[in-house]
Amino acid sequence: MVHGLAEDRHTWSNQQAALGDFHTFAYDLRGHGDTTVGAADATLAQLGGDLVGFLEQVSGPAIVVGFSLGGTVALWAATHRPDLVRQAVVLGTSSVVGRTAAGFYQARIEMAADTASPEFAAALRDDTAAGLAVATEQLDRVVAARLAAVGDGVGYCNAAKAMAGLHQDPLTPSLATLSAHVDVVGAAHDTFCPLKAAQIILDALPDGHYHEISDAGHLVNIDNPRGVTEVLRVTLNERN
Repeated sequence: MVHGLAEDRHTWSNQQAALGDFHTFAYDLRGHGDTTVGAADATLAQLGGDLVGFLEQVSGPAIVVGFSLGGTVALWAATHRPDLVRQAVVLGTSSVVGRTAAGFYQARIEMAADTASPEFAAALRDDTAAGLAVATEQLDRVVAARLAAVGDGVGYCNAAKAMAGLHQDPLTPSLATLSAHVDVVGAAHDTFCPLKAAQIILDALPDGHYHEISDAGHLVNIDNPRGVTEVLRVTLNERN
């Protein structure tokens, strides 16, 4: 289970508890949570390589579930190491970044040079609020958790640059080579990765299926964690 930008492994706590009949792993992306950034090079290939290393050294071949940034990382790994990714489930994910989104990432990268600044805290709060459609009463708690996950911001900038790189170098064309089944999950009120983003992925996949979670915005695991669990249980049981 691979989390999104400005999150950590605890994103998946609800699902790990509810899916106790599966053997699950969740890790912190480099520079997020308790993982150091190391010699980061701000590429999707490196973040995907980290996932490949985890699959090689810890879990073995597995179903990979990813949210947002984590979904993009999962798709990269699936295209490069089909022997390790048996199935991918991606939620709120994009395979290409438009000019507006690339500008958004660049603005956040500049602010994240000082994550202790009021400007960055306010921007992250605005982004979090925009990602919530239902659980707005949890805004303060979620913002605090995301600020803690970001830490000094080096990992956040690294990952944001990797995502911005999808503007010039989209992942979409390589999806045609995927041998694994991919479940693409959208949220009904997601303004960051709307149905259009999911459709781009689906149109490129040889074997994909779409699921939609109601009553949720982009931060689907905050708005509707039960819905996420239900979709995962369906997709995991269908193929296993």
